[in-house]
Amino acid sequence: MFIGKNNEIRAALFQQVDTLTDLEFNKKPDPESWSPKEIIDHLVKMEQTITKGIKAQLANPESPKAKKKPIQLSTLRFIKVKAPSHTVPTSDYETKEKMKLLLHEARMELLSVYTSSNLNALKTKSLKHPVFGKVPLIQWFPFVGLHEKRHLQQLENTIEKLKGHKQ
Repeated sequence: MFIGKNNEIRAALFQQVDTLTDLEFNKKPDPESWSPKEIIDHLVKMEQTITKGIKAQLANPESPKAKKKPIQLSTLRFIKVKAPSHTVPTSDYETKEKMKLLLHEARMELLSVYTSSNLNALKTKSLKHPVFGKVPLIQWFPFVGLHEKRHLQQLENTIEKLKGHKQ
């Protein structure tokens, strides 16, 4: 079941964030990279976007059926994907606690959609992904965790760079 795996990834993500001060959380390791805060902001926006998309497709009688996709490839960081514009983070300063709360709220909304949805509808309707094309709605729930795992690796690398810069 995807929920346990997603929760494990989220716990690891929060564990990394908790090692930082709010100042470090908002600091970019270099001009081309995202700060830890920006990584979390992107995850919030992605989860909200996916939840909204799933809801829209569940309500769409014309939503097409799709074949399962190899979504596990999304954890491979050497495959570069440009973040859709509506999921690009802002550089606004924010506290760790506020961002963790927003991420938690986004997850609760996603889980609410999952638990209140007809399983058959989740299997027979789809939502378009920028790389995989049409993905069955049922695959979007584990995808959220896989996407977060990808960014957990990014977060770990970012924190390593930030801590290295402090010495």
